[in-house]
Amino acid sequence: MKWAVLGHAGMLGQDLMLGLSDRDVLGFDRAEFDITNIESVRSILSDFDVVVNCAAWTAVDDAEVNEAAALAINGTGPANVAQVCSEIGAKLVHISTDYVFSGDADVPYAENEITQPKSAYGRTKLAGENAVREFLPKEHYIVRTAWLYGQYGPNFIKTMIDLEKTKDAISVVADQIGQPTWTKDLVTQIIAMIDAQIPSGTYHATSSGQTSWFGLTQRIFELLGADPNRVLPTDSAAFPRPAPRPAYSVLGHEKWAQVGLNPIRDWNDALTAAFAEGAFRAS
Repeated sequence: MKWAVLGHAGMLGQDLMLGLSDRDVLGFDRAEFDITNIESVRSILSDFDVVVNCAAWTAVDDAEVNEAAALAINGTGPANVAQVCSEIGAKLVHISTDYVFSGDADVPYAENEITQPKSAYGRTKLAGENAVREFLPKEHYIVRTAWLYGQYGPNFIKTMIDLEKTKDAISVVADQIGQPTWTKDLVTQIIAMIDAQIPSGTYHATSSGQTSWFGLTQRIFELLGADPNRVLPTDSAAFPRPAPRPAYSVLGHEKWAQVGLNPIRDWNDALTAAFAEGAFRAS
């Protein structure tokens, strides 16, 4: 089975390349192709069996003032990839986000929950989901994830590690709830779903359990051997941003049981393992 990873230089893409290192895999990034141009996509995708699309506009706040540009990458791009996958007979794993939901719920969002994005980023990612379903109805896997961290590239965990070194105390929002998810666990889940040949559809690939950014930061401090009481709770109003952040980003995982696979492990177990493995040693 031959794999292609689009956006291989990103945080998730690099872990995917590692996870697939014992398989037939090629990675492509924006230096090699333009996802907004279907001919450019055709020029790199030919005889692949599985294409994983990690390429995306991920600058959430910038999307508020550059929605057309974000839509070209997050909406037109996946449409192009899905069309080419249809032409070459490849399965497509398309990475999406919790931002397609409103974030107003108080119970986990099911895979078939009505989508109501509140931000430009969310709208553009939803457009990408809809395009994948339209152009590749029977061979797609839309994988929604959230609160990603990993050893490559900037992320919240690394930022908090750096702040612990330089600040006596830090304030972190306690009114946004979600599921911190290690890219390495997401990679394992993606490979497992392809190997198991599960049915096409939408799946939620986030860690089990839930916490706030405040709770996550306290746990980071504990794993660093620092005093978690140096982390102070605050609310979202203290950090106004151009794009609204979902207050509740918890995704449900019921569909995994239906296809005979386990969901991703608890966020705390994963974070503890990531520290034990030295995933952030380069910070």
